Amino acid sequence: MKISSVRFPCYGNSFLSTFRAYYSSHNNTSISAKGKLGLNSKIENVKCLDDAVTLFHQMVRMKPPPSVVSFSKLFKTVLTMKHYSAVVSLFGEMQKLGTPIDGVILNSVINSYCLMHRVDCAFSVLPIYLKNGIPFNVVTFNTLIRGLFAENKVKDAVELFKKLVREKICVPNEFTYATVMNGLSKRGHTEKTLSLLRLMEQGNTKPNIKNYNIVIDALCKDGNLDAAISLLNEMKQKGIPPDIITYNSLINGFCKLCQWEKVKTLFSEMVNFNLYPNVRTFNMMIDGLCKEGKVEDAEEVMRHMTHKGVEPDVITYNAIMDGYCLRGQLYRARIMFDIMIDKCIEPDIISYNILINGYCKEKKLVEAMQLLREISQRGLKPNTFTYTTILQGLFVVGRIGSAEKIYVEMLSAGSIPDLYTHVTLLNGYFKYGLVEEAMSLFNKLERKRENVDIELYNIVIKGLCKNGKLDEAHAIFEKLSSIGLLSDVRTYTAMINGFCLEGMFDEAKDMLRKMEDNGCLSNNVTYNVIVQGFLRCSKISEMATFMKEMTGRGFSFYATTSELLVKAISENPSVLDMIPELH
Repeated sequence: MKISSVRFPCYGNSFLSTFRAYYSSHNNTSISAKGKLGLNSKIENVKCLDDAVTLFHQMVRMKPPPSVVSFSKLFKTVLTMKHYSAVVSLFGEMQKLGTPIDGVILNSVINSYCLMHRVDCAFSVLPIYLKNGIPFNVVTFNTLIRGLFAENKVKDAVELFKKLVREKICVPNEFTYATVMNGLSKRGHTEKTLSLLRLMEQGNTKPNIKNYNIVIDALCKDGNLDAAISLLNEMKQKGIPPDIITYNSLINGFCKLCQWEKVKTLFSEMVNFNLYPNVRTFNMMIDGLCKEGKVEDAEEVMRHMTHKGVEPDVITYNAIMDGYCLRGQLYRARIMFDIMIDKCIEPDIISYNILINGYCKEKKLVEAMQLLREISQRGLKPNTFTYTTILQGLFVVGRIGSAEKIYVEMLSAGSIPDLYTHVTLLNGYFKYGLVEEAMSLFNKLERKRENVDIELYNIVIKGLCKNGKLDEAHAIFEKLSSIGLLSDVRTYTAMINGFCLEGMFDEAKDMLRKMEDNGCLSNNVTYNVIVQGFLRCSKISEMATFMKEMTGRGFSFYATTSELLVKAISENPSVLDMIPELH
C-alpha cells in the first residue's frame, strides 16, 4: 500500500476533502442504548469462537435489535480471542443486514486487518466512517500506523503520521508518538526516535515515561550508554520518575558490556525509587554473567533472587544452561535442565536447542538425538535451529546418511530450512567429496531463488576448488555479476586458494590484483592462502615477496603457515637468509 501524499487506497484525494468537510460540521457524539442485562451476561460468558458466532446470529435476529454497544462488546471479545478473520467476516454480515455500527466496531475491524498483516484492507474501512456518520478518532490512526510498521512500511507510517499533524486530521496523543517511536527504534532509527522525543518536548503533547523508555532502550541497544544515562537524568530533573522498564533497559545495556559496577549502582538507585528487580532484571544479569563465563556468579544471583521472593523461570535456567555449555560442562547444564523440570518449570524449545547444541559441539550425537526425540514428547516442535544444529553435528562426525534422513524429516515436519541449513548441507557434502549431491542441492536452490546470496556462492566456489573442480568454480565466479551479486573478499580468496591448490600461481596473483582493482581489499586470510601455496610448492622467493607485503599491511602468519615455513627452513636452511625479517 503506497501512500503518495497520503492517498488512501481506492478513494483518492476526494476522501480527505470529504472527511474534512464532515469532520468540521459534526460533533463527536456517541450512540448509546440500554443493553439487555441477560445479553451482556451472555457476551461476558463467551469462551470460544463458536459461542461468539452463535450469539451473533441470535443478536441479529432479535426484535427489537440489541444496542450497537452490545455488538461492540462482542466484537472486542472476538478480537481479544485473536480470531481476526472472524471479526472481518461478522462485520461483513452486519453490513449486508444493515445492522447499525459504531466506531468501536470499525476500530476492531481495522485492528483485525492490521493484525492479519493486511493494512491495505484496513485503509479501505475508512470511508465507512464517513458513510455512517461516525467521526474518526486517534485510536483509528494509531492502529493504522502500527499496522504499517508491522508490515515494515516505515516510510508510509511516518508519512501518515506527518499528514495527521500537518493537516490536523486528528491530534496525536502520547500513544501515537509512542507507536511511531517504537516502530522507528525497532528498525534501528535511534536518531529519528530521539528527534521525535525532542519534538514532543516542544509541543503540546508532552512525553511520558513510556516515550522516554523507548528512546532509552534504543540507545542502550546501540551501546550508547552515556546518552541513555544522560536522558535518565533529564527525566529525573523534569519530575518524571523512572520505572522498572527504564532500569531494565539500562541494566541490560551495562550487563552486555560487562560493566558490573554500573549495574550495582543502578540496582541501588532502583531501591531508592522503591523499585525492586523483577525476574527480567535478574535474568539479564544472569545472562550477562554466563556469557562472560562467570556461571558460578550467575548461580549466586539466582539464589539471591529466590531469597528475595522472585522465582526463576525458564529463561533463567536457559541462561545458566547456556553458560555451562559454553564452558563445555555439559553435565552441569544437564543438571540445571533436570532441576528446572523437578521444579515444574516446563522447558521450551530454546532449552532443548541449548543442550542439543552443547552435545553436538562435544560430538555426543547419541545424547543430542535422544533430546531431539524427547522434544515431541513434551508437546513441542523442533524448529529450524534444532534441525540445523543436528545436521551440523552429524556432518562433523561423518554420519552423512543420518544427516540426509534428518533433512528429509525436517522438510516433512514443515520446518523451513534457512540459509544456514543450506550452508551446513553444502559444507558437509563438499567436506566428504560429495560434489554431485552438493551441486544438485545448489542448482535446486538457484532455480527456486531460495536463500541464494553471496555466502552460498562462496561456499560452492570454495567447495568446488577444494575438490579439484576449478573450472566449474571459475564459471560460477564469472557469472556472479550477471545475476546481480557482488564478489566479496571470501569469494576472491576462495578462487585464489583454488588456483594455488592447482599450482596456477600466475592466475592466483592476477586474481589478487583484480580483487584490489575492484575495490575489494584483501585480508589476512587471503595472504596466508597465497603464502601457504608458495610454500607447498617451494617457491620461496615469491613467498618472501608476499610475506613483506603481509608485514607492511600488519597481517600475521596463521599456525598452518608457520608450520609450513618451519618445515621449509628445516629442509633448506638457506630459506632463512632469503627472509631477513625472521632473523
